[in-house]
Amino acid sequence: MAFLKKIFGSLNDKEVKKLMKTVEKIEALEPEMQDLKEKDFQKKTEEFKDRIQKGETLDDLLIEAFALVREASKRVLGMRHFPVQLLGGIVLHQGRIAEMKTGEGKTLVATLPAYLNALTEEGVHIVTVNDYLAKRDSEWMGKLYEFLGLKVGLVVHGLNFEQRKEAYQADITYGTNNEFGFDYLRDNMVIYKEKMVQRKLNYAIVDEVDSILIDEARTPLIISGSGDKSTQLYNVVDGFVKKLKEEQDFTIDEKAHTVFLTEEGNTKAEQYFGIENLADPENMELSHHINQALKAHYLMKKDWDYVVKDGQVIIVDEFTGRLMLGRRYSDGLHQAIEAKEKVQIARESKTLATITFQNYFRMYQKLSGMTGTAKTEEEEFRTIYNMDVVVIPTNKPMIRQDLPDVVYKNEKGKFRAIVEEIKERHQKGQPILVGTISIEKSEQLSKLLKKEGIPHQVLNAKYHEKEAEIIAQAGQKGAVTIATNMAGRGTDIVLGEGVKELGGLCIIGTERHESRRIDNQLRGRAGRQGDPGVTRFYISLEDDLMRLFGSEKIQGLVESIGLEEDQPIEHRMLTKGIENAQRKVEGRNFGIRKHVLQYDNVMNQQREIIYKQRRMVLEGENMKEYIFSMLDALIEYYVQIYTGFSNHSDDWDYQGLWNYMESNFLPKGMIKIPEVELTREELKEILLQAAKKVYEEREQKIGSEQMRELERVILLQVVDSKWMDHIDAMDELKQGIGLRAYGQEDPVQAYQTEGYNMFEEMIHSIQEDTLKYLFHVEVKKVPQLKEQIEVDQLSTNKGNENKKAPIVKKDKIGRNDPCPCGSGKKYKKCCGKSV
Repeated sequence: MAFLKKIFGSLNDKEVKKLMKTVEKIEALEPEMQDLKEKDFQKKTEEFKDRIQKGETLDDLLIEAFALVREASKRVLGMRHFPVQLLGGIVLHQGRIAEMKTGEGKTLVATLPAYLNALTEEGVHIVTVNDYLAKRDSEWMGKLYEFLGLKVGLVVHGLNFEQRKEAYQADITYGTNNEFGFDYLRDNMVIYKEKMVQRKLNYAIVDEVDSILIDEARTPLIISGSGDKSTQLYNVVDGFVKKLKEEQDFTIDEKAHTVFLTEEGNTKAEQYFGIENLADPENMELSHHINQALKAHYLMKKDWDYVVKDGQVIIVDEFTGRLMLGRRYSDGLHQAIEAKEKVQIARESKTLATITFQNYFRMYQKLSGMTGTAKTEEEEFRTIYNMDVVVIPTNKPMIRQDLPDVVYKNEKGKFRAIVEEIKERHQKGQPILVGTISIEKSEQLSKLLKKEGIPHQVLNAKYHEKEAEIIAQAGQKGAVTIATNMAGRGTDIVLGEGVKELGGLCIIGTERHESRRIDNQLRGRAGRQGDPGVTRFYISLEDDLMRLFGSEKIQGLVESIGLEEDQPIEHRMLTKGIENAQRKVEGRNFGIRKHVLQYDNVMNQQREIIYKQRRMVLEGENMKEYIFSMLDALIEYYVQIYTGFSNHSDDWDYQGLWNYMESNFLPKGMIKIPEVELTREELKEILLQAAKKVYEEREQKIGSEQMRELERVILLQVVDSKWMDHIDAMDELKQGIGLRAYGQEDPVQAYQTEGYNMFEEMIHSIQEDTLKYLFHVEVKKVPQLKEQIEVDQLSTNKGNENKKAPIVKKDKIGRNDPCPCGSGKKYKKCCGKSV
């Protein structure tokens, strides 16, 4: 291992050496930049932009631009970038990760690549872990950018639409990973282009990159809401559908696996629900529910397509006959079957949009990051984000003392030893920062310190401004601060007067974290910018890491020594065993994140297709040709269904095809069954031209301008509705797919295959519904779409909670009348309960 370390260490050294040649060229320009007058800085920015327009690249400008920023920083902030900070800036510009120790000035480093990349006028995002840091850094570094003629934006929680949009129009925008991610999702839910806030995802610099891209990678961003499908509506529609008669009110086509209302059935629905026209866009939801209820009753067979077991509807695999646990029919069909079978209808709330940080950040044209600890996770950064890590040397030599771990038999003995060390160091005035891995342990230690009369501050990981201030003061003489390991991350601890002489800041770790990186973060609090400092970890064999992942050798060693409760042990084998345990956990966690990504990649490909389609509609492109291509695809599909595999037209089901076309696109009698033999292509072309003719006539009647808006409105509404149902269906599939491993089936492969089939079904369903509404809608005025969500109503994982009122019969129903859903109960005890 030492040999490998030597090789990798030297590779990093070679890379640093190579980049230092560029740093020297930047430094050589310092005298020239010192001669600039204040007004010249903004002129230089305009000159750089002009040179980019004329074909120069950002790499061509890097040396001059970095030299300019360095000079501006000296004048505005009184801070001159060190050579190693220039080095870090180059690494970030290259789309890599700069590992820089705590206190090396990462905030200032980011100004170099941010300025350079902002010159393209395509936007730069600087991503921080919380609102406090985003606000602090945007205000602090904002003075520098404004001096150079650039605009700075800030995206934090609580902004309204106009404030967000303005922030994203700035050259450089500061914000948190959550805000950037949620704004991306919201932008892909809007119904007018003007309502989008973000520009294209150009370049991001992620501060504390390991925290955002690794620690938070397993938790997806989710916007959820109560959705538009209430349980009650499924039951009401189910009651209506039960009363319908086949042939008279609806027609079943088993071959095409479709069922649709006749004219008489449509009239009955309009009367029952008190509406004018079932085909109007505002009745799309109701129409969809009726279609799915018809399918549930007349196409889906119990104990054939599904079974009812333990109060749940479970799908039966049509090929193997196996129960497909966790899989749900999409598009509301599963809920319709649940209503039919009188079992609890699941998932009243729904996911409106979702994405993982992994897939969000991989969409940036260029991504870079900085942190004090990344090298231990380099394999993950390479594999998932295609970023390598360059370790940047410290500006001054590191003189901090990292003492060996001390191991105790149990937690009681360990905490007594920690309190003794704190007491001893506190008496001489040395500041101490104690890192714990949980709030519970912080409070446990706090009680012990109170007993000893040692004044101290306790912080947890719920970040707020006060916490940052307390962490910043943790280096003052006599200060004792207990904090969870990640608390106050991003805030430098400056040593108070006389503290250097006392040995600097003392860091005590109360146990090892499952990731070496988090331990290194804690250690990195001390020894900034060549300051003295000391660190030590206290461990007990009862700690979770040791209990779950420690080897039997360690336990055997301790037993053979006959360790007492208060007797510490230091042994090379112990230190090695602890690191091995951490490596085990790191490997396992990487495996989990990689696995999550394999699943999310399937959704990501589908998400990109849907969002691309939405943007095409939002950009105002003429949708008519697109609608006609959908019509072409759908007619081709049904021609294939009704002609089967036979090449002889005598075997074709013309009547079934004609019934389908007349139910959906053509007036009755417009076309006749051909008397001559046709090819499939000729048959398709006849039907397509006839449907196009009907569409053109509708357009003339409605007007071209209104028809274009109608296409846009209906297409967006259908796509959004189907996509949200699809997200839920894919999530259900993922929940149950792991069980496939028991049948010697690769769950990821199964998820990819079934997910693809479900996506194809959704696309077909989008085509069918969009065309159905466009061919049947009666327009008095173009319907107005409502936003799915309001920006101000969103929290980190929930959408608006405004439930739509259920659709019930509009005729006056007495409280004691029989309920129109057909349950046999009185209205007040059934559907009238929540009205």
